Amino acid sequence: LIIALILALIIKTFLFEAYKIPSGSMENTLLVVDFLLANKFIYGAKIPLIEAHLPAVREPKPGDVIIFKFPLNPRQNYIKRLIATGGQTVQIRDKQVFVDGKLVSLPSQGKYTDPGANSPGRDNFGPLTVPPGKLFVMGDNRDNSYDSRFWGFLDRKLVLGKAMILHWSWKPDEGDTGSLQSATSPPGRRSPPDKNILEKVGSKIISIAYDIVRIPWKVRWDRVGDIIR
Repeated sequence: LIIALILALIIKTFLFEAYKIPSGSMENTLLVVDFLLANKFIYGAKIPLIEAHLPAVREPKPGDVIIFKFPLNPRQNYIKRLIATGGQTVQIRDKQVFVDGKLVSLPSQGKYTDPGANSPGRDNFGPLTVPPGKLFVMGDNRDNSYDSRFWGFLDRKLVLGKAMILHWSWKPDEGDTGSLQSATSPPGRRSPPDKNILEKVGSKIISIAYDIVRIPWKVRWDRVGDIIR
């Protein structure tokens, strides 16, 4: 049992970690209540308790879907698509994204939800050159994503891993949330707990049993096992 726990800790810390998508800023590449595995060693996993990382297999590159600590609140994890790295120049004109003057096509499952609008900052931006050691990220749901257009550049040191594969996908109920923010809007305050511990445990048991019964028609079976591109 001890060996199994140690191995699980090593895998979670240095190799792979599971995340849940709670919002729609990466639609339709990632949907609400998709569960994914992230590759942590590819970018060099962080060594716990010290400010150091293992050697990276490669650096993040434009087009990667990355998980990172949110710069304005490092206790939260966000997920976005990497658009540009240090030294590259980003410009958005009428919703079209250009990097170093070349058009960056919308991902195959990306979308616009507000096609007729022309909002400064969101739909027209830059040109702006990404500083060394920084990254520029955006959501695939381009009109509904809180990303580098609003809060600025991402420090490379805050990157946790590369989104790899969907291992589960669940049609959401109202109020479904998770620890990974795909960030359609700025984070708000958490509501204080209003139940005692016994009520919470009882509610959790009932919720799990209810979900098990609903598995046949609640799971998005066609998404399970999809590679994230």
